[in-house]
Amino acid sequence: MGRKRGTRVIVAEDRPLTEAEAALAAEAAAYAASDADYTQYEETPGEDDLGPPPTLAEAIAALEACGDAEKALGAAAYHQVDRRYLGVPVPLIEDMARLWRAQATLEERIALADGLWHSDIHEAKIAAAKLLTQARIRPDDAVWRTIADWVPGFDAWAVADHACNAGGRRLAGAPERLAEIETWLDAENIWTRRATLVITLPFTKSNHPDAAEQAARARVLGWCVRLAPDRDWFIQKAIGWWLRELSKHDAEAVRQWLAEHGATLKPFARKEASKYLK
Repeated sequence: MGRKRGTRVIVAEDRPLTEAEAALAAEAAAYAASDADYTQYEETPGEDDLGPPPTLAEAIAALEACGDAEKALGAAAYHQVDRRYLGVPVPLIEDMARLWRAQATLEERIALADGLWHSDIHEAKIAAAKLLTQARIRPDDAVWRTIADWVPGFDAWAVADHACNAGGRRLAGAPERLAEIETWLDAENIWTRRATLVITLPFTKSNHPDAAEQAARARVLGWCVRLAPDRDWFIQKAIGWWLRELSKHDAEAVRQWLAEHGATLKPFARKEASKYLK
C-alpha cells in the first residue's frame, strides 16, 4: 500500500503587500496566465562559460600574485629543498586548480600539470598534482604516465605526497599498475622508494576489501618487509604510516606483520604502526 502524502498548508502573513511585493505578484500572475515566450527570462547561451584554461605562464603568474614573501621564506626554511617558493597556502592552490580543471580538457590539464611540475616552483608542483587529483578519469593512461614519470625526480616529502595522492586515485581501477610501482623499490632515490608506500595508501582504506584489494594489501605488506631494513627515517616513517592506516580496517593483519617483522623496524616506526591496536 502506498503512503498517503500529507497536505502542506502555507499561511500568508496578515499584512498588506508593500508596493514592491505587489508589483512582483502582479508580474508573476501575468506571466502565469500568459502563453507568451518571455525571452528575457532565458539564460544566455555560454553565460557560465569559464573561458579557456591558463597558459603555463598565466598559471605561474596567478600563483605569484597570491604569494607572500614572508611565508615563502618560512617554507624554504621548513622544506630545505633548493627551489623557488612563493608562499601560497595549499587551500588557495586547490581553489586555482579546481578552476583550471573546469576550464581545461583532459589533454590541456595534463600539459599544464606537466609544465607546472617542471617549473620547479614549490607551489606550482603542488598545483600540478592537484590538477590531476580526481577520482574518475577515463581513459586515464596518460594521467598515470605523467604522474609515474615524475616519481624518479621526487626530492622532498611534501610535493611527493601530493603527487602520490593523485597517483593513488589511478590504482583503484587498475591494480595491475602495482607491477610498475614494485620496480621503484630498487631505486637509489629514497623518495622514489618511499613512494611505493605512499601511493598505495588507498588500498588500506576499505573495511570490506574485494579480492583485488586483498591481493594488493598482501603485496604491499611484502614490500614493507623488503623496506624495513632501510634505516632511513622517512622510509621507517612510511612503513609505520602504512601499517597504522591498515590497522584501522584490518587490525589482525597488522598484528601478524608486527609479530613476524616488527623487530626489523625502528622503535618509533613500531609505535606508529601499533598506534590504533588494542
